[in-house]
Amino acid sequence: MATIRPDSTQAGGEQRAGSPAPEAVRQLIGLEQPEELADFGRRLAEQGFTTVRRFLEEIREYLRTYMDEEAEMAATVVQRALTALPTPGRISPSWQNIWQELQGIVRYKQEVLRSIPPETRSGEWQVLLDNPYSHQHIAVYPGLTFQEAAYMYAYFRTDLEPNEYIRLQKVETVIFHTGADG
Repeated sequence: MATIRPDSTQAGGEQRAGSPAPEAVRQLIGLEQPEELADFGRRLAEQGFTTVRRFLEEIREYLRTYMDEEAEMAATVVQRALTALPTPGRISPSWQNIWQELQGIVRYKQEVLRSIPPETRSGEWQVLLDNPYSHQHIAVYPGLTFQEAAYMYAYFRTDLEPNEYIRLQKVETVIFHTGADG
């Protein structure tokens, strides 16, 4: 876990069970001033690739699990992370567009949360991706909870090509067998 302590620049230990958010997210929530965020980001970058990777993974985990009551805070967390570490692509080219991706995930997940009332979210959900103009197979992610499906929808929605489409669907009836069933 990427943990930057105010009095230390060392990575910290394990996330405590029952914690509402990963340590890095809790730290970002506690930092409001641009100078504090810049200092946090500088210390993070000084620790190098592994610490920054863990930091980004913790933010992604938070985005995976937040729900309605934390929607505004999720956007704040991403904005503060961007302020703290504006150019993570200098540490790894794979992070060149990470902030646009995470901002997109927040935007599309909030769209899903606003569109589907909490009382209709129980049961099985699936996400379907297709491009009817290609020869690639349809990608289906079945057997998801609403929380998992909302994140996956938002994740894939950020990179949707013009001819592709994505569907977030609640499954009403399932008949399931395996080849071993005979």
